[in-house]
Amino acid sequence: MANAADILNPSAPPDKSRKYALPERERRFLLACLPDNPVIVRTARITDHYLLGTRLRVRHTVEAADGSTRVVYKFTQKVPAPDGSPGLITTVYLDQAEYDALTTLPARQLRKTRYSIPPFGIDVFDPPLHGLTMAEIEFPSEAAFHAFAPPSFAVAEVTNDIRFTGGRLVTTTRDALLQALADFEIYPVER
Repeated sequence: MANAADILNPSAPPDKSRKYALPERERRFLLACLPDNPVIVRTARITDHYLLGTRLRVRHTVEAADGSTRVVYKFTQKVPAPDGSPGLITTVYLDQAEYDALTTLPARQLRKTRYSIPPFGIDVFDPPLHGLTMAEIEFPSEAAFHAFAPPSFAVAEVTNDIRFTGGRLVTTTRDALLQALADFEIYPVER
């Protein structure tokens, strides 16, 4: 990953590049399936709308934990680092009217279920990406990011593999996904 201090948003004025954006210190791992006997503290049904021709995403999440649910709406811009790894992230929380207005814009959708299995969020994707399971973990510092050892249940780290970013996955065909998974010797069963 590029050093977070060196990542700039090329769309912002030079002195404002990092004013609202935070470094995204996230690592992503490809899994063959959910880990055995996970302790799930929360589940979330996520629908992402990736606005065509942009780095922008509108997200609708229905979170369930401890017998209750809540809905969260977010508007996010992700600016990747020059090497393709996570870079800067800016997120705005929305109300439903703002979400509804933004989802009228042309976009592609991606749906998944996220299982919160500390310290990971594990995403299980809906068709046409069924069979894709990824774990992600966020870090408070560069040192923690680099010190983390991959989990034993991971098939491979895909933090710097652009094929496994949301912006790319939203346009991935079933055949392209199966080929990418085969590169890691993962062969999902068709449902």
